[in-house]
Amino acid sequence: MKQVWPLRFRDLDDRRTLLADETGAYFLADGDFVDRYARDALTLPDERFLRERGHAFDRTGDLAHTAFLTRWSRRQHVGGGLAYVILIPTLRCDLKCSYCQVSRAPFASKGFDWDEETLERVLGFLDTLPVEEIQIEFQGGEPFLRLDHLEAVATFARRRFRNVRFVVCTNLQNLDDDILAFLAHDDVLISTSLDGPHQVHTRNRTGDTELTRTFHRNLERVIDLVGPDRVSALPTIDLEDPPDPEALISAYEAFGFTSLYLRPVNYQGFARKNHASARSSTDWIEYYGGFIDTLIARNARTGRVMEEFYLAHCLRRILAPGVDSHTDLRNPNFPSGANAVIDFDGQIYPSDEARMLARIRQVDLAIGNVTDGLDPEKIAVLAPAHINSFDPDCIHCPYQPFCGTDPIDDLSRSSRIDVPRQESWFCQRHLALFDLAMELLYSREAAVEFTLSRWLGLEALPEALRPVAP
Repeated sequence: MKQVWPLRFRDLDDRRTLLADETGAYFLADGDFVDRYARDALTLPDERFLRERGHAFDRTGDLAHTAFLTRWSRRQHVGGGLAYVILIPTLRCDLKCSYCQVSRAPFASKGFDWDEETLERVLGFLDTLPVEEIQIEFQGGEPFLRLDHLEAVATFARRRFRNVRFVVCTNLQNLDDDILAFLAHDDVLISTSLDGPHQVHTRNRTGDTELTRTFHRNLERVIDLVGPDRVSALPTIDLEDPPDPEALISAYEAFGFTSLYLRPVNYQGFARKNHASARSSTDWIEYYGGFIDTLIARNARTGRVMEEFYLAHCLRRILAPGVDSHTDLRNPNFPSGANAVIDFDGQIYPSDEARMLARIRQVDLAIGNVTDGLDPEKIAVLAPAHINSFDPDCIHCPYQPFCGTDPIDDLSRSSRIDVPRQESWFCQRHLALFDLAMELLYSREAAVEFTLSRWLGLEALPEALRPVAP
């Protein structure tokens, strides 16, 4: 054997080490194998295993070498052709959530909506995008406070793009016939927040038990109108008083949901004052692990399958290149007009978190505006931080091919983007997440296999997904 591709190491416990190469191909090994690899003393069975798993080749240009380079290139490529643009037609909102991350404006405020000129320039910007497919997400504030702008964008986009999909991020506190008519279109999806049982949602979001009842009625009405597949709900977890996992899952099952996306309070906007504990990752990792344990046990007990979206997404990224649709975990994730946020004032940002930092006046990360267009110099300054392939810490991590980077979050929490990677909240969270994903993949517990196989659309987990070195 001529060549073994470089392998990265991570101990899962005192007996097992995870090894992976740059393509994301992984396996478990014991300490003896790691020692033999480090001393360049691999046995014939070791070499055979590495060759069969694609970690080694005989000569440059042979089939194993070409296959490795193909897998590597697929990991480096983020598919093009689809734009994903977030639009903020208004910053005003009719709720006062304690963990609001965008520092929303009060309902009656003036000067926080697009005017007609800004709307026209937004449409002009969309028209310049060199794509035929687009997803447009309306955020706020509460975007339905400017239904007229949503309708104008939708009318234009349906004419301009070959394929278009809209997502409205709404608190669903107010519905009328015009809003329902907009939601009835097949290309419109709804994203809302359901923080769990009635009392938890009331404490976190509405502050009023009757407003919570209104939200529940409206959520049921929308699900009846468009079906559960076009409605997604996300809980935001206040770690100072988190919901009981069983109660949270029950609240989602009550509305017929089969998936939820567990999120901690984001250390942005008003949340920086009201939820200072959100700056640390320790409590989140502990709560999240306990929630997943509860979810897996519940799925096995009831025979129903509730998915936790983000862990399921991480598993899919581990198992296959090209799973890049979720922009929170994409590498590279270079700023561009085809992946941008247009704020209420026409400023363009590389991400929603970037506009939040501007909103609290921590730093201006705008990459242009709808009047003057994109600023290539600012994009060039930001771009290097949006790839982990050359980071001095990431290049030693077996999870690098599946992971991403979040310099905006680093700025928010540490006021710098050169935080040593394992000290960053993003890295600590994802190391724990990928450790958990690997432990579950290699688990032999029936309850774990039941949940993971259903999440992955399989009858059972094949042994090929959990290789072990001899």
